[in-house]
Amino acid sequence: MKQLHKPSALRYIGGLLICLLMGSELRAQTPDTALTRRNIRLENVDIAPAAVDTKGWLLLDKDIQTELEGGVQNLYNFKFDKAEKQFRSLRRRYPEHPLPYFLMGLSQWWKIVPTNITEKSVDKLFFAYMDTATTKAETLYDQDEQNYEASFFLSASYAFSARLHSERHDWGAATVASKRALKYLELSKQANGLSPEFLFGQALFNYYAVWIADEFPWLRPVLLFFPKGNTQLGLQQLRNVAANAVYTGPEAKFFLMKILSSERENSPEEALKVTRQLAATYPDNPYFQRQYAMQCFNGGNFAECERLSLSILDKYNRGLTGYESFSGRYATYFLGYIQQTKYKSLAAAKDYYQRCLVFSELTGQTDGYYLYASLNMARIALKQNDPAAARRHFQVVTSKADHKTAMYKEAKAYLKPQKKRPGKPTAAGLASERR
Repeated sequence: MKQLHKPSALRYIGGLLICLLMGSELRAQTPDTALTRRNIRLENVDIAPAAVDTKGWLLLDKDIQTELEGGVQNLYNFKFDKAEKQFRSLRRRYPEHPLPYFLMGLSQWWKIVPTNITEKSVDKLFFAYMDTATTKAETLYDQDEQNYEASFFLSASYAFSARLHSERHDWGAATVASKRALKYLELSKQANGLSPEFLFGQALFNYYAVWIADEFPWLRPVLLFFPKGNTQLGLQQLRNVAANAVYTGPEAKFFLMKILSSERENSPEEALKVTRQLAATYPDNPYFQRQYAMQCFNGGNFAECERLSLSILDKYNRGLTGYESFSGRYATYFLGYIQQTKYKSLAAAKDYYQRCLVFSELTGQTDGYYLYASLNMARIALKQNDPAAARRHFQVVTSKADHKTAMYKEAKAYLKPQKKRPGKPTAAGLASERR
């Protein structure tokens, strides 16, 4: 079956770069002044810088890494209380270091992710932690401009803030944060050889700078005055970070999962391997669970998809953190389709599809699975000799679906008005109504 869910081309970083490249400062430049800008190039530097004092760099502290591995595990497994308790403990011991504040901000971010970035209740707390992380990092950087760890936290904190600003359509704030993130990304690259953590931001930029040029060709003249990307190098760096980094490793896997499953890369087998690992490592992370279920569904592994979907609904019913209507929407559609096509149980399929419609309406996502559920509900109604229900569901499809799609044409064909005939309806007319 054709893949129903289309990744959003990772609007996070793409949106940031558009903000960055189309900022007011750039738009105000004349062609002549624009040509005087420095042509920055972010290269893959993996030689440790000489004569750099790394004393006090927590990113390189093996004892801290060992201590916080459990906290990072809890964060991505949605055990936020446990994770934040560990991060607060680190903050008490290192109140002037940006790491604990950044991790607390990252914890807030992952409370937002499963809602497709629509949840706004922790926005203020997220920005407060990221702002504090940048303040602490700026102090360290002002004391020593070769403190590449400070540059890393400045780049990462500004980048995450820009991601959320762009999702909230606060383009001015997103542009400012993006420019600052890029400035410190350029500075922190010199520490790439010290730790894979430093490679994360550069890996994303290397990949998405090319992505932006391909997806938005009208931006190419502007891109000449910004860092050049390298798709394959970006993927290579992401794989390195995913395999070796403690703090940024899970984020690197998150992006690999999205990138490899996209139409651009079209590497479903590798994407499935990454997603399976994420789902196994973080079994209570609703985002990873539903992504794995979706990839199994798209790949035709219905047995595994069914197991995962039932587990998602069970966790939803038990009220596990992060298991909201968003995840329920995925799981119920998959189960409805499996009941309809594999088990031929129209009653069970109808029940799951109806729940999918409810979840979709609760989340405001009345496209995608919502429309496919409506289409299949109409088909089931026809098989159950219920033309009124079929008409109702087909009308939902024609009101919301793209007119070029097969589903719209199918629904439109059924709803095409019949010629009125005088007198009582004929048998042929009734048969036509049921087709």
